[in-house]
Amino acid sequence: MAETTAITGPDLPLGRRVELPGRGTTFVREVEGPPGAPTIVLLHGLVASGGLNWFQAFAALGRHFRVVAPDLRGHGRGLRSNRRFRLADCADDTAALLAELGTGPAIAVGYSMGGPVAQLLWKRHPEAVSGLVLCATSDRFVPGTRERLVFVTAMSAAAGTTRLGQSITRLPLGIVSRRMPVGVRSRPASIQAWASAEMRRHDWRVVAEAAHAIGTYNAGGWISDIDVPTAVIVTGGDRAIPPIEQMRLLVSIPHATLHRIDDGHTVCARPRFAAPLVEACLTVAGASRPPADAALAP
Repeated sequence: MAETTAITGPDLPLGRRVELPGRGTTFVREVEGPPGAPTIVLLHGLVASGGLNWFQAFAALGRHFRVVAPDLRGHGRGLRSNRRFRLADCADDTAALLAELGTGPAIAVGYSMGGPVAQLLWKRHPEAVSGLVLCATSDRFVPGTRERLVFVTAMSAAAGTTRLGQSITRLPLGIVSRRMPVGVRSRPASIQAWASAEMRRHDWRVVAEAAHAIGTYNAGGWISDIDVPTAVIVTGGDRAIPPIEQMRLLVSIPHATLHRIDDGHTVCARPRFAAPLVEACLTVAGASRPPADAALAP
């Protein structure tokens, strides 16, 4: 049953809990999209959730795609587990979710931490992936990046637009967990209240483990093997994941297309994020379609 978590402001779709056989229960927001539209699965960044990372883009994407946006394990209302956080488990969770929803192959769109999850989804479950869109991310994370990443992807109006958001990046995980407002079940009065409630749902032990997993991730040995249409969105003003690292990802993947946004790592919390994201997704979707003569073949 859908949870009434929509708010006044962004066009945020309602979410529901989905049982993944043998894995646990996760939470996903969905936009139905036009009949027969291709599916995109949106994979969020560290300290975000499916809602926080993508709230500026749901409406625009939903005009072209069926949209599936899960909370990754330990984040928001994502799957809970006692085992240590692994990016590979997030990829496996995503494949299980797509199978449970019966979507068929999807375009995996990964932002920041979601980039490695999308890459691993292709590597571990190639049958589930028809294309990739990699945003503000890389195939490895240079020394020192992990510490900067821990909070910069808190994608909300609270991040950078309120005193709470500005102070989050300077507090240890344990202190943040205690100071974040308690999650609410009623409809929030503002986007700031909703964002704060979303972040309060995180399992902060898992968030710390996720930061470590990002800091040690390196797909350099196989990233050039990616054989599906791929778009790379480079955030030119990014101080969390340097643009040069994002460009190196671009040239490592054969035939990947470049899409630029002259903004920083939190651009996904701004309205201007939607248009280049839709453009990149449409580019990949167009390249993923079979040629017209193949579609007419018996």
